[in-house]
Amino acid sequence: MTLWLTRLTPSPTSRLAQQELNGTHGTSLHRRVMSLFPDGIKDSARTHFGVLFRVEDTSSGSYLLLQSNLPPDPTGLPDGYGTLVSRPLDQLLDALTPGRTLRYRCTASPVRKPGATTRTLYQLPAVVDLHGEAADAWWHRQAGQAGLKPLTLHSQPAESVRDHQGPRTSAKERGNRVRHHRVRFDGTATIIDPDLLRTAIHNGIGRGKAYGCGLLSIAPAPDPA
Repeated sequence: MTLWLTRLTPSPTSRLAQQELNGTHGTSLHRRVMSLFPDGIKDSARTHFGVLFRVEDTSSGSYLLLQSNLPPDPTGLPDGYGTLVSRPLDQLLDALTPGRTLRYRCTASPVRKPGATTRTLYQLPAVVDLHGEAADAWWHRQAGQAGLKPLTLHSQPAESVRDHQGPRTSAKERGNRVRHHRVRFDGTATIIDPDLLRTAIHNGIGRGKAYGCGLLSIAPAPDPA
């Protein structure tokens, strides 16, 4: 199955596009992304179309990276919202071989879920955000499960994404609060298992995938001397 990588560049004159890409309310951006794919899917449409996405912030503005197993339909965007450019990832994924060096990037939600006894003993929440060295250790575990051996790692906090689940019929009835702690991981790595890596790229890493977490991006890098 072909994977497609799409760059959505918002129009500088579209206030809606700027708000959705620069905000931290994940549901509105998720709905915008899913509006680019066909309706009528009984199960999770995000999973069905293999949708993962991430907002990239640069000095010249923000844009959206979107991965999917079907090219997104640009007619799903409001007039003047922005432009889409898609390309297949077949050539990149087919070239993955053991020992090859890659550059990687992933904005993920590093957390741990302590057991009931530990939560009670230390009065911990059900989900604990990981920071600093703990977040880096989490990434090393995830990378290993994705068939990678990290050579370098630079991590930096990213703003948490917040939203609500459920109906918003009134100010007092806003459903469950949703918050995903995020960290961006960048670096280089050696491929250990290409099949595990392809699976991780297809499925994403960690939680919060509907909120812009988990997209693993790779690119060729020079082999270390």
